[in-house]
Amino acid sequence: MLHAQQSDTAKKETEIEQVVLIGYGKQKKEDLTGSIASITSKDFNGGSTSADQLIQGKAPGVTVTGNGGNPGAGSTIRIRGGASLTALNDPLIVIDGIPMDFNGVSGASNALALINPNDIESFDVLKDASAAAIYGNRASNGVILITTKKGSAGKLKVNFSSTASVSTKMGNQDVLTADEFRKYVTENADQQKYINMLGTANTNWQDQIYQAAFGTDNNIALSGGIKKLPYRLSIGYTEQNGIVKTNEFRRTSVGLSLTPKFFDNHLSVNANIKGSMTENRFNAGVIGAAQQMDPTQPIYDYSTKGDKVNNYWEWYLPDSNGVFGDKMNVNGTLNPLGSLYGRRDVSTVFRAITGLQLDYKVHFLPDLHINVNGGYDYQKGTGAVTEYPNFGGVVRSQNLSSRRDYEQEKTNKLFESYLNYVKDISAINTKVDVMAGYSYQAFSNKIPVTRTYFGSTVTPMGSETVQTDDDLVQVGFYGRGIFTIADKYILTGSIRRDGTSRFYNGTDETDNMWGTFAAASGAWKIKNENFLKDSKVFSDLKLRAGWGQTGQAEIGTWYNSFASYSYSEPGASYGFAEQFYTMLKPLQVNPILTWETTETTNAGLDFGFLNNRITGSFDWFKKKTKDLLVYVQVPAGEVSNMNNKNIGEMTTDGIEFLINVNPIKTQDFTWDFSFNVAHYNPKVTKFIDVAENYIIETGAIGGIGQNVQAHAVGYTPNTFLVYQQLYDTNGKPLEGVYADRNGDGKIDKEDKYFYKSTTPDATFGFSTKFKYKNWDLSTSLRAVLGNYVYNNLVAQANVQSIQTNDFMQNIPHLSADYGFKTPQVWSDIYIEDASFIRMDNLTLGYNFGDVFNKGTSLRVYGMAQNVFVISDYSGVDPEVFGNIDNGFYQRPKIYSLGLNFQF
Repeated sequence: MLHAQQSDTAKKETEIEQVVLIGYGKQKKEDLTGSIASITSKDFNGGSTSADQLIQGKAPGVTVTGNGGNPGAGSTIRIRGGASLTALNDPLIVIDGIPMDFNGVSGASNALALINPNDIESFDVLKDASAAAIYGNRASNGVILITTKKGSAGKLKVNFSSTASVSTKMGNQDVLTADEFRKYVTENADQQKYINMLGTANTNWQDQIYQAAFGTDNNIALSGGIKKLPYRLSIGYTEQNGIVKTNEFRRTSVGLSLTPKFFDNHLSVNANIKGSMTENRFNAGVIGAAQQMDPTQPIYDYSTKGDKVNNYWEWYLPDSNGVFGDKMNVNGTLNPLGSLYGRRDVSTVFRAITGLQLDYKVHFLPDLHINVNGGYDYQKGTGAVTEYPNFGGVVRSQNLSSRRDYEQEKTNKLFESYLNYVKDISAINTKVDVMAGYSYQAFSNKIPVTRTYFGSTVTPMGSETVQTDDDLVQVGFYGRGIFTIADKYILTGSIRRDGTSRFYNGTDETDNMWGTFAAASGAWKIKNENFLKDSKVFSDLKLRAGWGQTGQAEIGTWYNSFASYSYSEPGASYGFAEQFYTMLKPLQVNPILTWETTETTNAGLDFGFLNNRITGSFDWFKKKTKDLLVYVQVPAGEVSNMNNKNIGEMTTDGIEFLINVNPIKTQDFTWDFSFNVAHYNPKVTKFIDVAENYIIETGAIGGIGQNVQAHAVGYTPNTFLVYQQLYDTNGKPLEGVYADRNGDGKIDKEDKYFYKSTTPDATFGFSTKFKYKNWDLSTSLRAVLGNYVYNNLVAQANVQSIQTNDFMQNIPHLSADYGFKTPQVWSDIYIEDASFIRMDNLTLGYNFGDVFNKGTSLRVYGMAQNVFVISDYSGVDPEVFGNIDNGFYQRPKIYSLGLNFQF
């Protein structure tokens, strides 16, 4: 049994009261009435090159799933599982008071990768509606408030950090070796020509595309004050090569923060600008090709055929005896190495976020503050995809080369102003904190016309793409009151009225454009009651309860409800005389489309024992989303057979637990650890205005109509919809033999059943840190139980893979073991238990202390990331967002050496 040390033997440190951002204000952590997780820089995950990775595993109910291992890929964040079906489930991200655009920009795989993680001070995650409702129309999936580092008055301080790293692959997909493949083809091919097409090489194509990738991350920050002008200037440079050859990511960033005060500290100014330029070279999509390429074929071909394609071995059409001719096979898997060097996909993205916030404490009424906040977020992405002469993909399409340039420019303009009145009324022993404000935000999105150019006299260029020039405006009026009575009872209420042009339908009927979102919560600080006030055991005990409503509108385009036209697609021009004209086509609209609204009830307990050596919280919540925004089929007679509609309801209930323990704290040795766990259970409860037993299919795995997941009433969203596989007496699956679940004597789609889902049973996070004198050792781990993944790489492989379209593809060992002759993609055999435990980070460091003079410090450290994964899943990595594994870009193992020098 673990017994926490009950008294400190270390020198006493000045206790800093923890303040948490709550949206348009801040509050002492001990006074919070909503469910808010606060993660500061001292608790961030080390080695993160993207901001979202900093908080992975750090807060219960907040899941951060990497989108892949390519540098800059970023992650998908979910707070309490999200609240929608086919609308967006991403949380609203607010950086230094500026709400961000939900979507990224062309050329950047992750918008947060454009922000330098070293400039971030803290994350405050508003999880329940009572906390998030102040952001109203965009807060259904939670809100993440990011605060960047600021300067402080005083002499110049310099912080320099540098890290060098090497990344390696976790492993290879378990496919057949060359000898195993030759044996498999010989035993299973129906035509001799396919056996004759086998080569004599022993090529591991996955080894050919992967590499040990080097990276570096360097940052310098200068902070201090010039007279009454506190400042912080930071410059960062990150370069990370991907573990797939030719894959590169580079980011150069600069940040400047100025925080002066004027008029005897009555006017506080917070001015900041953050700029970045990221350069990417993407990986040419060769991972799947390397997993499927015939391992009996050589990498290079120095024959006359090979001369046409830079001497890489490629598939050519064979004759009936399996002898390759001179015409390339347009269906064959392209040589992965040839694709890496024959195709160049690059982008450059610029981003600048500027903000100016003024807070004026009125001279004649100092309890009243007037706050004005202006912000501007500019993003521009440009890129080009070039296919070089003699690249196999170009040659087989009978072009000499090709190039496609693209561009996107986005802006986000913000103006907000609010009044905040804070007053301690001693006569009634109550602190009053009330505010009211107005918000205006305008977004623009511009994509110019582009086309693809071919090095061909027959087809010199492709058709033009459609130009985009869209605008979106959102306005809001909001207010909040916080009443703290006798420092024991806290009552909070808020309301927000939002309008959006997204739902404007072109008429005077504007009710659907506006939504009202209210919230109320309360807390009882039991520790401050007389019967606990002098307790030596309890250092904190507080009950919380709250209710609130939040909104969601992120589905479709910015003109979902307004009758409009767009240019026809390329190839749909109208011929008149000898000229072809681009036509206009009407777009599908829904004039009565409106907000999706989520109503959340939350109850929580915050606790602290032994002078807060043990702290934690427990939360229970229930969410109900109504007017679900869903992209669904509609009856014939409209412009399209699909449209966005408000069609139903879903609920989610869950629990969260967090505990932080400081078992040992002496002068020489300290030990801290943190553990969190979360469980939630979403369920679709109602569909309206659709057919009975309506199912929304999702989870595409390949061809048209091939979906293995669905949303249906009574089930968890994204539940797998498959057939129940039957087996022989030896436990081997029977091809095409499934359970007749409805007992009608035949097997059809009515026999599919809902089996498992993408929602795990529980998620866990654990981190610990030991510090002995100048040494420190820390680690963080995550675990997911009840995580099920559809292994699409295995599902798509069968005997047809080696005898279709005059070429052959390699297959996983598991596919060979199943022995299917034809695809059986709806079998539940492909849904695997992918529960896992992963060590994300292990760091050992040493601080040399005052290396030059007092106030300087030098810390060096070694770090390993993605240290190990324990799982029964047959693929390389069990952590796949969306839970369909197509053989994605695996997360690398990263080994780093770094230093941090302050003076």
